[in-house]
Amino acid sequence: MAVQKDWHKPLNPHPPWRCAPVVVPNTLGQDNRMTLWDGSFPFYPGTNACFPFDTTWAIIASVFLSALVTSIIILPGIRGKGRLFWLLRVVTSLFIGAVVLTIQFTRDWESGWVTANTSYKSFSLAVVNVDIGLHIGLAGVNITLVGNPVNQVNETINYNEHFAWSFDADYDHSYSKSLEKGLPSPILYVAEKFTTQSPCNVHRQYRISSRYASITLWMALCTWLISILLFSMPVLLYGGYMFLLTAVLMLFSLLFFVMVRNIPKCPIQFGPASLKTDYGRSFWLTLTTGLLCLLLGLGVIVLNSVHPQKLKLVFNLDEGRREDVDGWDKSHLPAESSSSEQDILMVSLGELCEVTATKL
Repeated sequence: MAVQKDWHKPLNPHPPWRCAPVVVPNTLGQDNRMTLWDGSFPFYPGTNACFPFDTTWAIIASVFLSALVTSIIILPGIRGKGRLFWLLRVVTSLFIGAVVLTIQFTRDWESGWVTANTSYKSFSLAVVNVDIGLHIGLAGVNITLVGNPVNQVNETINYNEHFAWSFDADYDHSYSKSLEKGLPSPILYVAEKFTTQSPCNVHRQYRISSRYASITLWMALCTWLISILLFSMPVLLYGGYMFLLTAVLMLFSLLFFVMVRNIPKCPIQFGPASLKTDYGRSFWLTLTTGLLCLLLGLGVIVLNSVHPQKLKLVFNLDEGRREDVDGWDKSHLPAESSSSEQDILMVSLGELCEVTATKL
């Protein structure tokens, strides 16, 4: 007798609102108790993964390195002593252009570090030992937080947060978003010092000075490009003037940024430790490059007035002009006639004279 199956009968004997218990064997002797979001608090999102390097720097470096490699490839085609001078001019020009463009996007014009024991997050009694860094650039401020060691209170303490204050960004909005994300208390404490509502009142000064410094650096990049064009034409004297103007603009950008240091500093205290900032690598790199442009511009102007021939030798103008003149002379001089052609011409003229005398 065939048994009729009831296909409408549910296979799960338990009601739909009840879940059958699942038992996971503990084969490794570990505790298999699970918590929400794999042990992390739901109201504190995980840290964002950091890219290993700045993509803006990578793009700028790739462009200028490509130009340098191209110059090295065509270097064997340059003859004479001018090969070394040409390579030196190319390397110096590319270095200046790369620095002027890169420092627009760097974030270490002013930086400082402090190691302190401080509370980690709000509504928590946990105290951690961390390194707190403040890095100020032309576009905003970066605040870093690195634990000592990195893994503390069951978390990886390695933060790097950027708060922009450029004219197309809202610093207070970024700070409010950080409060909603629940970032660590040291980062929020430092970021609060630069808000518009802070009693420190440093937001406006940093924003305006950084803006003017950025504008002068873009102008310096334009004058650098004009100097390269003038040197290649070649109009050496005006190229030196443009180099001199590039140096002046770079030094003025430093002056705009230095003006912020004259205002009273806002104290950033973490217990007995204090976070103090000083000029960073970008500031000193800008100063060095500006002085280099100043020396090069003055050197071109002085050599052009005192020893113009030496200046032409540096820019490979004497050899090229001498070769052009020699080639022009050779191409425009009449070809020398051979001795046999001269003899034939003399014989013909003598016979012509005899014939004329006989007739007379």
